[in-house]
Amino acid sequence: MKTVEITKSYVFPVVVETDGNAWRAYVPELEAKGAATWGHTREEALKNIQEVLQMVVEEMIEDGEPVPNGATVFNRPVVAVSV
Repeated sequence: MKTVEITKSYVFPVVVETDGNAWRAYVPELEAKGAATWGHTREEALKNIQEVLQMVVEEMIEDGEPVPNGATVFNRPVVAVSV
């Protein structure tokens, strides 16, 4: 019998702003948990916050912590495209 794993996807609003010569990206609801980073370009900051957010959410789930209500949750894999 085939076992089907349910994948949840969490989509969070991200703030990206210029900070002098760099770009800062953070998730307001999870910034206190470390969901903040920077990059030399806007694109780099967005890539970095995706990686950081992945780690933060995985750790929260492993620790049994609830994910904040500000996330949009899908019970399937999704791909988010920001333009």
